[in-house]
Amino acid sequence: MSDTISLDGTTLNAPDALELAQFYAAITDGVARGNSHWAAVTGPNAFLTFQRVEDFRPPVWPGNDVPMQMHLDFHVDDLEATGKRVLAAGGTLLDFQPNSDHCFVYADPAGHPFCLSTWAGRELADRFGPGDG
Repeated sequence: MSDTISLDGTTLNAPDALELAQFYAAITDGVARGNSHWAAVTGPNAFLTFQRVEDFRPPVWPGNDVPMQMHLDFHVDDLEATGKRVLAAGGTLLDFQPNSDHCFVYADPAGHPFCLSTWAGRELADRFGPGDG
């Protein structure tokens, strides 16, 4: 036993957990398992979990009527090809695109904004030292 804490996953609220898991499985080559109350996507490019909430309200992008609170970033090589895949799976390209030179913002079928980006997040994080803002 130790006092080590490791991030094991991220859980998104949804009106139907399995339906949203199936969307993310389709775009990440993963497998969706679970039911409408709780589901997970596992695979080579993702591990996400989903839970149903009765009064789910999708976030508003951009804006604060229903705040986003968090979003997912996916690293991609080809924005056009991966964007087509997201749309075919049921995602929506959002109107406001603040970084369209390297990133496009989509919404999943439940309305959560997420990004497809040619900039890798881990590489960006490595550019900053501890405490750098």
